[in-house]
Amino acid sequence: MIDGAIRRRAMCSAAIATLFLASAASAAELAVNGDFAGGQDPWWATGNLSPRMVDGKLCADVPGGTANPWDAIIGQNNIAVSQGDSYQFSFTASGDPGGPVRGVVQMPSDPYTAYIDLRLQAEPDGGTQSGGFTAPETRLDAQIVLQVGGRAEPWTVCFSNASLESGAEVKAYEPDTGPVARVNQLGYLPDGPKLATVVTDAETALPWRVLDASGAEIAAGETTPRGVDPSAGIKVHTVDFSSVTATGDGFVLEAGGEKSHPFAISDDVYSGLARDAMSYFYPVRSGIEIDGAIAGEKYARPAGHVSSPQDTSSPNMGDNAVPCQLPESSQKAYGEPWTCDYILDVTGGWYDAGDHGKYVVNGGISVAQLMSAYERALHIEGASDAAFADGALPVPEAGNGVPDVLDEARWELEFMLSMMVPDGKPHAGLVHHKIHDNEWTGIPLMPHLDPKVRELHRPSTAAALNLAAAAAQGSRLFQPHDAEFAATLIAAAEKAYAAAKATPDLYATVEDGASGGGPYNDDKVDDEFYWAAAELFITTGNASYRADLEASPYWSGDAFPVTGFDWGNVSALGRMSLATVPNGLSADEVDAARQSVIAAADGFIKAQDNEPFGQIYSPPEHKYDWGSTHLFVQNAIVVSRAYDFTGDAKYRDAALEAADYMFGRNALNISYVTGYGDHYAKNQHSRWFANQANADLPNPPKGSLAGGPNSSIQDPVAQRLLKGCAAQFCYVDEIESWSTNEITINWNAALSQYAAWLVEQ
Repeated sequence: MIDGAIRRRAMCSAAIATLFLASAASAAELAVNGDFAGGQDPWWATGNLSPRMVDGKLCADVPGGTANPWDAIIGQNNIAVSQGDSYQFSFTASGDPGGPVRGVVQMPSDPYTAYIDLRLQAEPDGGTQSGGFTAPETRLDAQIVLQVGGRAEPWTVCFSNASLESGAEVKAYEPDTGPVARVNQLGYLPDGPKLATVVTDAETALPWRVLDASGAEIAAGETTPRGVDPSAGIKVHTVDFSSVTATGDGFVLEAGGEKSHPFAISDDVYSGLARDAMSYFYPVRSGIEIDGAIAGEKYARPAGHVSSPQDTSSPNMGDNAVPCQLPESSQKAYGEPWTCDYILDVTGGWYDAGDHGKYVVNGGISVAQLMSAYERALHIEGASDAAFADGALPVPEAGNGVPDVLDEARWELEFMLSMMVPDGKPHAGLVHHKIHDNEWTGIPLMPHLDPKVRELHRPSTAAALNLAAAAAQGSRLFQPHDAEFAATLIAAAEKAYAAAKATPDLYATVEDGASGGGPYNDDKVDDEFYWAAAELFITTGNASYRADLEASPYWSGDAFPVTGFDWGNVSALGRMSLATVPNGLSADEVDAARQSVIAAADGFIKAQDNEPFGQIYSPPEHKYDWGSTHLFVQNAIVVSRAYDFTGDAKYRDAALEAADYMFGRNALNISYVTGYGDHYAKNQHSRWFANQANADLPNPPKGSLAGGPNSSIQDPVAQRLLKGCAAQFCYVDEIESWSTNEITINWNAALSQYAAWLVEQ
């Protein structure tokens, strides 16, 4: 008898190749009449389908206009699965003219947890999809569901086979890691560092060569053995070919008997990155039609969440009249009932991530980093604002005389203003933490087709401080372009800050993420107070804000987390603003702020020196966090700012090398930025950039940053494929892997700020 444990053996080019073996002695078919030789029974269908047998296949006409895959289903109930046993699931389907099929083995009731989720674009010639899984629980009533909804136009689907086999040997997921030499697939600057990593079991140095596009050798040397990299669980060597100064495209590094992905050496390697990273935000705007002539035709879509109570044709009431949570749902979230007696128009803003939620605390850091990218160019000698200028970005406001990055920032700032609690109401001046659907939706789902009720969630101190900080920063930047809007911003910033001081401990809870949206819970807001006070002091010079700064533990304490700053740790934003933007601090105090940035950069460089893949991110025990790629970027931003302050080449080199990991010099040999490199992430978790789920929809836009490896692998897809993964291997480019492969505004905002610096180099 073979047990059901995961068998795992490290391999040179694939560190997590595994073998799942079922506990049953022999294979057994669990799908009844899966070849449809006996007709339709016991397969059932939703009411909008009328299955029929055609040439031995089970066929159905699927109506157009369905929003979700599960809006049209053929399925079978009462499937018995046993915890720890392994199963092979497969189905074969064809379509006329073609359409999406989602095959799932799942729980039969809410939350319909999927044990395996397979996607297939059923074309006229037919196709088969298959995969294996180990059951996480024992059930006698699991379901096989073949979901065929989610297409705008009607089509016909036919199934010739559906199988669920137990007791079969099932080879688990093995990533395609490509050639053993890992390089920055985008390329290198002629005067910058040029390093690579080679995956090999060799104990001694290996020869390497750099070849140009013609195959001619232009450099050669020997690798440096580095032993086992604990973040990847594999043995590696490093290569330094920084002496190469030749320029061009199509270079490759040959080592370990293989050639790397091609790369360029050029002054303009990063020339388009800032524009593409910043262009991410227009297609994720809420409350506005996305113009294909601006965003690209495949990204055109109707405005999302803009209907009204009088518009009965819309599936939801839009964001122009949003009520608060009902007391019964808030009871679960906060431990006590909460609601309000008003509705707000919160149209606009950016959709936060892969769903249709909008969150003030994530919007705050996102809009701040976009504005900071621009503000740095105003105050750092030699910096350029070309990437942000009017007409530089594909936004509908281009040509209005305002820098495009500020136009984009305004779209989010105005939304954040609308989330403030009205005067005369409880917690007036505080800001609602978030707005999203009352229940989770699935993939794919276009924003304008979202059928769920929209709700305002309880105000929070953190949300008020995010508005205070971002609006204060925005006020000084908009002053030359729109004095009236600048005045609106600073008034709101001071009002929100005063409300936060009056109610300093109204926190978002982790329980407020059970349905419809993420919690963004945070019960430590000293860092938000510091950030908000810093931005208000810079903008107003008011002594009360300076006093609050001096009273903060961050006034003389470390403002830079060793793992990188994020929406929940924002003290770094305040510190870098104080160190960069002219303000009322003394020269010695500004210098102290700058020295703290430099000291943090030194720490990141020290960690980078010990990482064989050149990472500038080295968390404790090499446990990578959710959105690890953007934490890499945040650390690189700190190091790049140290270069701004000192001009010391060591900071430039470290910040440049940090980009290598992002663009392919990593264990998986993948670029985490869509459209950049030879092999890049393109199936990020999104309800409308959802090509993997529906071929009629696009992949995320070029310049979108994938979340990247996450040691906690919280989603079912990652848990099925990546169990036991070393940190760098805890990633899969699958649309349903929301814990490793989501896209969010704060990750792309960080990339935008970093990219603006890279372009200048």
